[in-house]
Amino acid sequence: MYDLATAQVTVLLAHEGHIEAPNWHPDGYLIVNGGGRLFRVSLDAPALEMINTGFAVRCNNDHGISPDGARLVISDSSRTDESCIYTLPVGGGTPERITAEVPSYWHGWSPDGRTLAYVGRRGGPFCLLTCPVGGGAETVVTEAFDHVDGPDYTPDGKWIWFNGERDGAVNLWRIRPDGAGLTQMTDDATVNWFPHPSPDGTHILYLAYPPGTQGHPAELDVALCLMPAAGGTSQVLLRLYGGQGTINVPCWAPDAGRFAFMRYIRSGV
Repeated sequence: MYDLATAQVTVLLAHEGHIEAPNWHPDGYLIVNGGGRLFRVSLDAPALEMINTGFAVRCNNDHGISPDGARLVISDSSRTDESCIYTLPVGGGTPERITAEVPSYWHGWSPDGRTLAYVGRRGGPFCLLTCPVGGGAETVVTEAFDHVDGPDYTPDGKWIWFNGERDGAVNLWRIRPDGAGLTQMTDDATVNWFPHPSPDGTHILYLAYPPGTQGHPAELDVALCLMPAAGGTSQVLLRLYGGQGTINVPCWAPDAGRFAFMRYIRSGV
């Protein structure tokens, strides 16, 4: 966990296996994935506690928590050839299918609880999509990219931030949920992924890969960066060994004072 006020890192849990992508629940625990399953990690007594996800035993790292803390959203391929989005009670239960088409990878839940934002491939490059939380017709928010990923809502619901690739450069962008107001928010040599607006609307946390990185691989020297939500100069908070799995999904504490992330150990170390 990284504390913004002190710039200190606290190791909550060290695990010999591979786990990824922490979410922060307001009741004082994290949710992570590993080996196709989801786990709860208490802040008070940290250990991996498996969450019952029913038939969904091929969960990937695109999972999250509803704004009211009552439900989970998962991306899983147990019953489909590629990733599909489901929701279920936060304590565990039977998943309910949301997206009719695959592949679909969840990344954002609107603050009013009504809409999911995700990415999917629909006959072309991955695009940014939304649909009602109960399922139904999906809306293509933007298609004009070679690849998009990581959409996440601002706490007022007025913007969706995402990373978008054009002409080999991967930058952070924001767009209105109705597709208006597309704005490029970074323009530098690093390969920028997974923007997460802070719950107080002040900051954007993101992952910066070295120039020239293709995709969002694991096992690289990367940086966790912070920029003002209105745009501007980014600050490097921490350099670490990570990448895929470090902050793929929303990971801020509800008070916006800390965030959770995953740091990995080099093979053979």
